[in-house]
Amino acid sequence: MRVDELVPGVLGGDRRAVARAISAVEDGGEGLEELSEGIFASTGRAATIGLTGAPGVGKSTLAAGVVRVCRARDLRVAVLAVDPTSPYTGGALLGDRVRMQEHATDPSVFIRSMATRGHLGGMALAAPEAVRILDAAGYDRIVVETVGVGQAEVDVAAATDTAVVVLAPGMGDAVQMAKAGILEVADVFVVNKADREGAHEVVRELRQMLHLGAARDWDPPVLTTASTEDEGIEAVWEAIESHRTHLGATGALGAKRRARLLREVEALAAERFRLEVTSVLEADEELASALVDRRVDPYAAAAMLVGKAAG
Repeated sequence: MRVDELVPGVLGGDRRAVARAISAVEDGGEGLEELSEGIFASTGRAATIGLTGAPGVGKSTLAAGVVRVCRARDLRVAVLAVDPTSPYTGGALLGDRVRMQEHATDPSVFIRSMATRGHLGGMALAAPEAVRILDAAGYDRIVVETVGVGQAEVDVAAATDTAVVVLAPGMGDAVQMAKAGILEVADVFVVNKADREGAHEVVRELRQMLHLGAARDWDPPVLTTASTEDEGIEAVWEAIESHRTHLGATGALGAKRRARLLREVEALAAERFRLEVTSVLEADEELASALVDRRVDPYAAAAMLVGKAAG
């Protein structure tokens, strides 16, 4: 399917076109610029929800619950499971289709796991472009699921309107989460598997960590769920919607989206410039020899490369 066929297909909500467009983003194939240009004016309408946490905390089951709540409100919803390394690992949402089986035949639900190999800039650029495709296709809510509590997850959390961090008792990820900076970007915390021993301790520890953190104009709620029993899902949904209302009322939504678009453009430009510099460096044997012979230091060589690449 050519780009001139993909664009109207995506804008018309054709599932096949949407799937192929996301595949193009995954592979970093030709035509991405034309695809982006064709759909960009039709984006910015969907509310995006980042869902992250360590493997095994129950993100997939919680995502299924959020989808169920959306459909009960007649909202079209898409779930994008982002894996920075491979689409076949256990961390990808669709690694276990059983959890989303109830939504598999719903035409108003789109579920996709996605790897980011090949795309310029990795996950930080591939995920936002895939989200825009789903946005342009007319989905009202887009859930972006990521695995773990590392820098990649911080990036995706920052690329969504509302970031939900999921924890579970016995996972030992609270300290790691603080180290990764998730505390600063999360808008809603969910302690899942709340029927297990230790859940209340996780809630208490998390609230203490938040209390010691920097003051924010939004106080992230700490909620408990037992998503396999469908307990607490409505409260999570209400918190997500409350945060969305807060963003709109304070003007923070526009500012947040503006900032991340600028970051994305900066990252794209930086990646393209990096590739240009690499190309120049590989072709400049004289500069390489000067470096090896210690006639030119790395800082001077970098300045020379920047000049050549920019020229």
